[in-house]
Amino acid sequence: MTRAASPDLPAALRAALEARLQGVSRNEAADRAAAISKTYREGGGSAAIASETDALAYALARMPATYAADVASLNALADIRPDFAPKSLLDIGAGPGTATWAAAEAFLSLQSFTLLDANDALRRLALDLLNDGGRQITYERGDARALLAKAEAADLIVASYVIGEMGEAERTSLAALMWEKTRDTLLVVEPGTPAGYARIIALRQQLVAAGGHVAAPCPHGGPCPLTPPDWCHFTQRLQRSRAHKQAKGADVPFEDEKFAYVALTREPVRERPSRVLAQPAVGKAEVRAKLCTPGGLEVTGVPRRDKAAYAAARRWRWGDAVGLN
Repeated sequence: MTRAASPDLPAALRAALEARLQGVSRNEAADRAAAISKTYREGGGSAAIASETDALAYALARMPATYAADVASLNALADIRPDFAPKSLLDIGAGPGTATWAAAEAFLSLQSFTLLDANDALRRLALDLLNDGGRQITYERGDARALLAKAEAADLIVASYVIGEMGEAERTSLAALMWEKTRDTLLVVEPGTPAGYARIIALRQQLVAAGGHVAAPCPHGGPCPLTPPDWCHFTQRLQRSRAHKQAKGADVPFEDEKFAYVALTREPVRERPSRVLAQPAVGKAEVRAKLCTPGGLEVTGVPRRDKAAYAAARRWRWGDAVGLN
């Protein structure tokens, strides 16, 4: 059973995060969030998150945007596969449990949640937050590859903002192992940068060669038709809570998270809809849109004289699958 999940954090998760802010200096949390973000940008990874305050600061600053990207990717998968009803989830590099929350919102069928991560501070926070949500979960702490090798296969595996912390050989090894443990579908989400896109494309190519079928966002399993400096990515707008704004040191009430993703399945997907690759330009005479189609890249114009098609195209948004009807 699926539904279109909201890009904003669930009320229970927001409340749980804000409850943990009681007695914590907002300035200290903002300072720690800024320092952790700087470490991530410099390639330092989650080693900078060592304390309860670090974990909370990271969650306040990054969890909303990561959650929004995960939900957008999961919603796209659910749109393409409306009958997909996974019962088990493996969350690789789970951190504070962001992808688990997103998957639980997108797929109500999920019953079993297994999270893997090496960071103890993030694990403790995730368990606190998830227990508040009343979910029965298992969270194993240790090296993701070692834990994954011993883990049970799952219907749905998600690796969200994880492979960017690894070298090429490690990414290749993890991708093969994740696919081995995938009973049905693997979703990998990365930042919507040229480097994040390149990692997604490399993993996509590797796993298509291993027998995987692309479900989303691509309408085909062939090479990506985009050429540099262009790259495939999407954007999801989310509302910032007061705590989120404080953690980010921001005044703007919303954030636009750019992300890249791929969902691969064991069985081929029947529908091959085109994908909108940028926000369409809506004019009085036509709607112009850049689409990835089963036949490749296409810039299409939908004229106003075709009233029904024009009305439909006016509703297109960046990232939408189109041509399903």
